[in-house]
Amino acid sequence: MTNDGVNKTRRRFLVGATSVVGAVGTVGVAIPFVKSWNPSAKAKAAGAPVKVNIAKVEPGQQVVAEWRGKPVFVVRRTEESLANIKKMDERVADPGSNEEQQPKYAKNEYRSRKPELLVLVGLCTHLGCSPKYHPEVKAMDFDEQWLGGFHCPCHGSKFDLAGRVYKGVPAPLNLEVPPYSFEDENTLIIGIDEENA
Repeated sequence: MTNDGVNKTRRRFLVGATSVVGAVGTVGVAIPFVKSWNPSAKAKAAGAPVKVNIAKVEPGQQVVAEWRGKPVFVVRRTEESLANIKKMDERVADPGSNEEQQPKYAKNEYRSRKPELLVLVGLCTHLGCSPKYHPEVKAMDFDEQWLGGFHCPCHGSKFDLAGRVYKGVPAPLNLEVPPYSFEDENTLIIGIDEENA
């Protein structure tokens, strides 16, 4: 009879120990499995959407995100810069943005969903250099009548604050507007738009 008591205690101990080891093993297997659901670096480069917090971007400021291995410029434009866009029609090559370089919702004078927020792929359409953001309204070495925009230092291409290319520069096209949407007022999602989601 004493053997039965020892066997039951031993049995309970072995069942408990096996359960604990099994639970630890399950967690050990589950963690890498759950992590595998996250997009890989290759998937991100292939076009996984990117979220950008724009809550602290002040008027006149630019932040740069990365999407599909490319820089994406996000600019919060000022009232002055929005007014200056209208003054640029004579100086830009494609004032109506007739080339298909933006989604339909960005085919307007500001080339954006919201006038104050500009979202552009930050690669010059000439040879793929990254233009520099110059929001100042003042004479520059590269333009005596500069009203703000982007200047590519590689070969001198210029773009206004809607990403439209100037006439007579090496770049043949406006800067591209990627697909994008807003998760909420402070979160921009680059790579997904509501129309195609």
